[in-house]
Amino acid sequence: MTVYREKFQEELDALIGECIKLGEECHKRLAGTVEVLLADDIEDARKVVRNDAEINKMEADVNAHAINLITTQQPVATDLRTIISCIKIADNLERIGDNISNVAEVRKRIKITNERTLLRFKTMERLASLMLEDVYTAFKKSDLDLLDEIILRDQDIDAVFVQITTSDIFEESDAFLTGQIQLTAKYLERIGDHIKSIAEHIYYIHTGDPYEKYKSE
Repeated sequence: MTVYREKFQEELDALIGECIKLGEECHKRLAGTVEVLLADDIEDARKVVRNDAEINKMEADVNAHAINLITTQQPVATDLRTIISCIKIADNLERIGDNISNVAEVRKRIKITNERTLLRFKTMERLASLMLEDVYTAFKKSDLDLLDEIILRDQDIDAVFVQITTSDIFEESDAFLTGQIQLTAKYLERIGDHIKSIAEHIYYIHTGDPYEKYKSE
């Protein structure tokens, strides 16, 4: 391997490492998303919203690093695939951060106390958290079967979302509260969608084919 190739590989590994750190940060914040809804004081929610700027900066750093690699190193097709996928994965992670922040914004407006609804929210959070953990494992092990499983597991989050928005909300008589519950459920459901997209991007990194092509075979 030439010195040039070694240097490029180091830069590419560093870019991947930045994406992993961004994923770890999102995973850490996701774990406490519903707890913010339970807090008596809204200061925790305010902190979550303020700290979203850190996620935004991390995504911007990934993009800047990726663009620098493309413009200065002229990567071959396989490497370019990884770089472009890193940009897309960072975008999905940043959107996960946005949705976590959006849940905190709900707490700034109102406190949700319905225990069954909160349990549903916790279930969605936990399902998403496990998906994000497994995405990292699938990437490290090039486990396409696990990626396929993760993508299918997004349906579990969708099912809880449907329970909340077509059943639970009718227990509430307050229209504003009902709207905030629907918003919260949608934010959590979108987190699952973004993790599903990350799994599809990782599938593309490992195979060179879009996930849709794999599913059609």
